[in-house]
Amino acid sequence: MGNIMKRNRFSRRAKQHPATEELVRLAGSLAQSSSRIEDDFWQKRLAASVDRLIADGDDAALNSALDHLYGAGGRAYDELADMVESCSETRKLESGPGQDAILFAAPVLAWSRFAIPSGTIAPELLATIRVQLQAHAFAADAKIGLADYLWSPDQLPQTYAETAQLAERLTKAALHGKDMKLDTTGMPETNHFLSDIRYVIGAIVVPRGAPLFRWQEDDGSRAETLKQWRAQGGEALRRALPACAIEPLLPQPYHAAARDADRASRPYSVRAAVAFLQTTLNVAATDLRAVVGSYYDRQLEEYRIGFTLADASDVVHGVVWPLLEAEDEAADTPVQIEAVLKEAGLRDAVILDHRFPLEYCDDCGAPLYPNPEGEPSHAELPEEQAEAAPRHLH
Repeated sequence: MGNIMKRNRFSRRAKQHPATEELVRLAGSLAQSSSRIEDDFWQKRLAASVDRLIADGDDAALNSALDHLYGAGGRAYDELADMVESCSETRKLESGPGQDAILFAAPVLAWSRFAIPSGTIAPELLATIRVQLQAHAFAADAKIGLADYLWSPDQLPQTYAETAQLAERLTKAALHGKDMKLDTTGMPETNHFLSDIRYVIGAIVVPRGAPLFRWQEDDGSRAETLKQWRAQGGEALRRALPACAIEPLLPQPYHAAARDADRASRPYSVRAAVAFLQTTLNVAATDLRAVVGSYYDRQLEEYRIGFTLADASDVVHGVVWPLLEAEDEAADTPVQIEAVLKEAGLRDAVILDHRFPLEYCDDCGAPLYPNPEGEPSHAELPEEQAEAAPRHLH
């Protein structure tokens, strides 16, 4: 995923220039404010600075300021990160009584033994998805515009400026109640994994101050919105993702949706791996063992889970569990992973306590996973099952 999708843990200090210093100063002042009125004062100035940098395509200054504030600790980092995301995904339209617009994403978790589809969505299917979003996800007065594309993580906008440009184009489409035909020239290829995320992306426009989402209405709630969207929208999404098991997530503002999808995709990929191995190897979950190791570069980057048969050492499949946002060694991540494995039916989960280097196969670039002896291993299905399986396993 591009680093825009989640607030990454920064590991280097970039050289500051005047625009960065200004962002750091304003975000620090906002973090120290102790009243709504003062908040408003600093927010307006910070928004103006961020808007200017996004319009100039100066992601370097934005990332440099985020980098600096992350290292400094305190609330200023979150204030700036919130503002950068807000300025790239929202639009304030001043014509007439004024309208608010926001870029949204409706993520879908999917797994399949075949390639998970991405790409252009047929017009009639897009129309069905639009009807279901309008009925179950958005407020009554919302106008929407959808991109006619099912995005993979590799294809999402990679910078705040690109995100803002997409928000601008989709807002124009939404104003006219139309959808946007996406020019796919130069669109990156989708990497194929056993489990992955797909996104429907669009914009919502409402009268200034009106609710955007169904749960903002007096009789709505997030839980009920998700339930109805899964039940009704799920049918349309299944048509977009044939031969896949899917789990639709709550349609939300773009950055929040992507962050939630990143987080939800980790346990989902573990459950998908167990289901895949049960069907491919014709074994029960209790016949599988999982070995969990922590992988370091300069700091803890991710956990990797190697799956073996209960009585064997060969790693038959592997899953990467990356750290997100402010997670580090202090988080109880191994406990979370163990709980997900137990829920998936495994009885045997081994948590190794030594550090592994962040190693990949020299020949194919695939991650190496821990085996029960604590050795880095290539994940290889037994030969007779390997023919039918996807080439890359996530």
